[in-house]
Amino acid sequence: MKNFIYPAASILALVVSGAATAASCPPATVADPMGVGQGAFPQQYELAEFESIGNCTVTLNGNPQAAALNAAIRGNKALPSLSERIPSEPLVVAPYDSVGSYGGTLDALSNATESGTSDFMSTRHVNLLRYSDDLTTIVPMIAKGWEWNDDFTQLTFFLRKGHKWSDGAPFTAHDVKFWYDNLATDSNVREKPKDYVLVGGEVMDLVVLNPTTIQFNLPSPKPGLLSHFANHYAQGFQPKHFLGQFHPDVNPGADALAKSLGFENGYAVIKSYYGNSDWMDTPSPLLSAPEQVAGMPADTMPTLESHIITRENTEGRHLVANPYYFQIDTAGNQLPYINEQDELYVGEREVRLLKLVNSEVDYKSQSLNLDYAPLLLENQEKGDFTVELRPEIAMPTFSFNVTSDNMEKRKVFGDLRFRQAMSVAMNRAEINEVVYFGLGTPQQYTAFAPSPGFITQEMEQSYAQYDPDMANALLDEMGMKDVDGDGMRELPNGDPLVLNMQIATQGGSLKLVEVTGQNWRDVGINNTVKEVTTDEYRSAQSSNSLDVTYYAKGQPLAVILGISELFQPPFDNYFNHTSGMLWGQYVDTNGAEGVKPPQWVYESMDGINAFQSAIAGSDESNKIGQALVKTVVDNLLFIGTVKAVAPIYRTNKLQNFADFKTQSYAYYRTYPYRASQWWLDE
Repeated sequence: MKNFIYPAASILALVVSGAATAASCPPATVADPMGVGQGAFPQQYELAEFESIGNCTVTLNGNPQAAALNAAIRGNKALPSLSERIPSEPLVVAPYDSVGSYGGTLDALSNATESGTSDFMSTRHVNLLRYSDDLTTIVPMIAKGWEWNDDFTQLTFFLRKGHKWSDGAPFTAHDVKFWYDNLATDSNVREKPKDYVLVGGEVMDLVVLNPTTIQFNLPSPKPGLLSHFANHYAQGFQPKHFLGQFHPDVNPGADALAKSLGFENGYAVIKSYYGNSDWMDTPSPLLSAPEQVAGMPADTMPTLESHIITRENTEGRHLVANPYYFQIDTAGNQLPYINEQDELYVGEREVRLLKLVNSEVDYKSQSLNLDYAPLLLENQEKGDFTVELRPEIAMPTFSFNVTSDNMEKRKVFGDLRFRQAMSVAMNRAEINEVVYFGLGTPQQYTAFAPSPGFITQEMEQSYAQYDPDMANALLDEMGMKDVDGDGMRELPNGDPLVLNMQIATQGGSLKLVEVTGQNWRDVGINNTVKEVTTDEYRSAQSSNSLDVTYYAKGQPLAVILGISELFQPPFDNYFNHTSGMLWGQYVDTNGAEGVKPPQWVYESMDGINAFQSAIAGSDESNKIGQALVKTVVDNLLFIGTVKAVAPIYRTNKLQNFADFKTQSYAYYRTYPYRASQWWLDE
């Protein structure tokens, strides 16, 4: 077997015969292991493994406020004892610095519903696996272990005995299969399956071997599937006992039940809870309009996350600790330590910045651009908070609408010479100094970030030099002249050209766009810059109505091994930076709608499928990867700017806060750093 990871069931054999009479386990931490050695994975253990290594017995302790927190979750029954709530095979977490104290409310700040929220969502996130904080090692999470077959066409996950949803119902392998068969690949729920639930464009076959064992059978090799379940927001499970009662394939009476509650059919109920995407914070109408759903069993569907939403409106959300959470610390205390979470929506960036300066927030990373840093750093001591600058993985990129509804613009934007001209017209050195205080590195977009070994410096710097003379020559060659003498070029047919640049600051710095806009005006390309909300930007982008799109873009190798969206039109998803919308439509409909892409797009799609089937780091993989990147930089559909750093903000009362290696969405922000063991020293 390849990549076999021993599940906890196998570790049970390691328990020493004297463990039952051994002393209580020491409250070991990462900072002070207290003589307890490392287990199979860094900073965490399976229960039997921990007791064996420490020659000790864990005594379970619960949050004294658990019953009150449970009472805030509508639909939950009276709380059973702690031993009945947590798995018989819990995950034992070593806190970074100290065993925490229960209580408190984590105050979070977002831009709006589904805008600037992923850093907060990541504090409670769970998936089958997780990347450890070295951003290299995949470790158990919901699953206690996994096993590959020899050719990476069969992946088996082992789940925890006794694991329960937040309402106390058993969590089993059937919840994983239900997620895949009845949600992720059901066209009544998802019109088209996401690429990350497919292998080479084909569905997998999931087989429940027993309640704690689920087998993924792949149509072709995809070693990176494991990575996907370790870093992505889309959780590989959903509560069958809850959503299944409204699914006609699970419950023949689903539609009748839904109609009795005032819904059109069962799928309408599923979408009310699960949304039209698997984005974790899709707002539920059940929370904002409870009078319309009085017969529904709960406000939000059960979760395996550390906290569950109990209140939601247009101003924010409130969450309480999940009384059935599956993790304990080394002293046997059930996690999380923090009782409640409160999320406030603030659309104005100036107001958000003021709230940070005034210490009204406990943690924030998303939507903090580097131009916020001077004011935040200046107020650290006074506000009793800490600001750290950490490298970003994605960098701001521009793209021109090659499928614009304006045919004259489409001709220009689709001309490689125009994209080359716009790239070399950008003064990246100036951008680095003005926007990033000289802390960044000018670079072309290559999709992979950081660059694997197969990416050359020549690729990273392709058309990234500042050369306005080349830009002017290329534009002249295209026939873009200043017809009316105002210093700005017209389209080749004589029509005026003013680039409409709508910018959502969640995706990057407004100042960077303003500097770039002036660079482009210097070579005769007129433009206007307007800041809009993230929702406005995403709506305009997805409706193909923007001239220029701008957002952070780029993913690490670990992500690209499992997700192919950067290499197939529209080259990302609704929440990120897309381009070539009508190319994507053509591919999705097999040519029935949209605009046929150029040949290089098809080569890119074939290339990413081949790349994901190869073994990462092999000669074959590196050769395919290099060809993929050459296609990206040769066609300049996305134009890179500067790779830099960004702030991470936290209050000093927030304990067990790790040193983040990156301020990044790529590994799902906070997820590697184990926010379940944060606690508030108040």
